[in-house]
Amino acid sequence: MILLMDVGNTNIKLGLANETKTVQTWRIATDTTRTADEFGMILFDLFRQSGYGFKDVDGIILSSVVPSINYTLEHMCTYYMKKKPIMVNGDIRLGGIKIDYNDGQLGSDRIVNAVAAYKIYGGPVITVDFGSATTFGAVDGEGVFRGGLIAPGIKASTDSLVNTAAKLPRIELVAPKRTLGKNTVENMQAGIIFGFTGLVEYIVKRMKSEEGFGQAKVIATGGMSQLVTQTDSRIIDVVDRALSLKGLKILYYENAKA
Repeated sequence: MILLMDVGNTNIKLGLANETKTVQTWRIATDTTRTADEFGMILFDLFRQSGYGFKDVDGIILSSVVPSINYTLEHMCTYYMKKKPIMVNGDIRLGGIKIDYNDGQLGSDRIVNAVAAYKIYGGPVITVDFGSATTFGAVDGEGVFRGGLIAPGIKASTDSLVNTAAKLPRIELVAPKRTLGKNTVENMQAGIIFGFTGLVEYIVKRMKSEEGFGQAKVIATGGMSQLVTQTDSRIIDVVDRALSLKGLKILYYENAKA
């Protein structure tokens, strides 16, 4: 078995997989105050409840956008599972994907999404990741990551709205039933969800106007992805919430061979 670890700003997505399938997934909070022992005990309990143990882990791969937690998680892996994780960055084997990005600092989450989207769905392909930030990436038909965009995340924008406007309440993020809300909560839900739907639609349209991306398939992932597709299913071709874990699995076997 291999352990897949996708560390985001809000949550850590975990997967336990073999060569044919992902057998178990979990999601825990990204808490930079936890120690390696605390993370180890959390994973120990998750494994045990699913009928597995640390002895079942033959290898680990880790993608992280939170540098301050990396040492803690690496230490946890080496101490409890006796395995040093493969760290995702632009220097590892990317399975034929090439990165055309000027500053060399493309986030590992976007690398993983690009690899998975191209390998599974082919190119050209556009990824939209609805996480703490809303990130867009484009891989052309030759497997080259050509660039993308970064916009605010849905939840972060909602929190900012509530924290800035004193009389606006915290709301549940659900797909609105109509454009013209009849109360403050409905107004906020419509403004946020329809607003982000419009943002995604316009950006994807502009990305498809770039040379070579006119027929690109659009793959959405991330915790908030289904909110937009429930509102307008024409923008997104596929919702794949496990895209990052699939990309990690591809990258693990690509680099384990090496």
